Amino acid sequence: MNAVGIDVSSRKSTVAVLRPFGEIVRSPFDVAHSTEELAFLAKQLKELDGETRVVMEHTGRYYEPVAKALHEAGLYVSAVNPLLIKRYGANSLRNVKTDKADAMKIARYALDNWSDLRDYIPMDTIRYDLKTLNRQFQLASKQCTACSNNLIALLEQSFPGIRKCFDSPVRSDGTQKWVDFVHTFWHVDCVRKQSLNAFSERYRKWCKRHGYNFSSDKVAEVYSLAKNAVVLVPKSEVTKLLVQEATSRLTSLSHSVETYRAEMERLASMLPEYPVVMEMYGVGKSFGPQLMAEIGDVRRFERKQALVAFAGIDPMPNQSGDKNVRSNKSSKRGSPYLRKTLFNIMGVYLQRAPQDEPVIRFLDRKRSEGKPFYVYMTAASNKFLRRYYAKVMDYLVTLESLPPVDMDSGGLQSNND
Repeated sequence: MNAVGIDVSSRKSTVAVLRPFGEIVRSPFDVAHSTEELAFLAKQLKELDGETRVVMEHTGRYYEPVAKALHEAGLYVSAVNPLLIKRYGANSLRNVKTDKADAMKIARYALDNWSDLRDYIPMDTIRYDLKTLNRQFQLASKQCTACSNNLIALLEQSFPGIRKCFDSPVRSDGTQKWVDFVHTFWHVDCVRKQSLNAFSERYRKWCKRHGYNFSSDKVAEVYSLAKNAVVLVPKSEVTKLLVQEATSRLTSLSHSVETYRAEMERLASMLPEYPVVMEMYGVGKSFGPQLMAEIGDVRRFERKQALVAFAGIDPMPNQSGDKNVRSNKSSKRGSPYLRKTLFNIMGVYLQRAPQDEPVIRFLDRKRSEGKPFYVYMTAASNKFLRRYYAKVMDYLVTLESLPPVDMDSGGLQSNND
């Protein structure tokens, strides 16, 4: 057997090849991440006598082109969690950290865990694009929240309290009524320096121009707020610049968020598990694609406990001798994006409290036991994820057992054909 350890970096990888009992087949050498060099590496590894397995850490995106190239060349590739390599003993008191030493360490890990290595399976194009879109969606959402808070802080100086006057949701193009309003009426003097009738007429024309509903009650509310507001900055070009630039930046980011959301929903609808996932309570057109993006193909998990561990919401056992702690912290070793999505779904359960749902009944039982907020939210997320695994796996098994469709006859093929 040949254990190939690859320490991957951004532009190159360091490769070492070992055999049992410490036999060095190839001393560590560098390989650039180019088509030619990766093809040549695959050719060299396939020429080795005996079974060959390639092991690398799945860190970021750097490992993916190397793993894909070697997998497509017909080699057995396994991408393992970096934490497993870090915890693996190097049988040395010296703390050596070089690419060559790491490649040798990974190769030794491959030898010692030969039978437990799992074959690397590249994601299909749809799942890969969906996961990439979700990461960009999360980043844009975070930036959008920061820009929204920044705009509110600026308005507290020029038009305090105006945000609370509008509760219209974000439109599909990313525009929001309160943001568009303060882009035009960026200071209280833009409102209170004119009469109520004059402002009402101007506001009516503004609503018509931007496609918003006009309300005379809203006119009175905004005008009264402007009349009584105490501002910190005068109506100047600097204030106008600050507010309007902040609104433009927020609208641009909000447009990106809605574009990502729509595209994620379109891609998710092409996946086989889409119908059963969207039927689950608390999962809508936003959270459903996020779940499928981060979980991926659920069939890659051998059991539901593996999926729970992947999310990092599995309590870690803590027992030694007479000590046996029953309430333990979650491992948090998995995807933080998946944990965030699960936490948001649990928020939907808390807001609506559907008593016919097993998850909310489980959550209420934990609350009645006096568990802290994060404890019962994590426990309910664990419950939800187990149900997700069972429902999706059952649905996919049912799909695989159906006879193929005969496109010529327009119906299902008979077993007697």
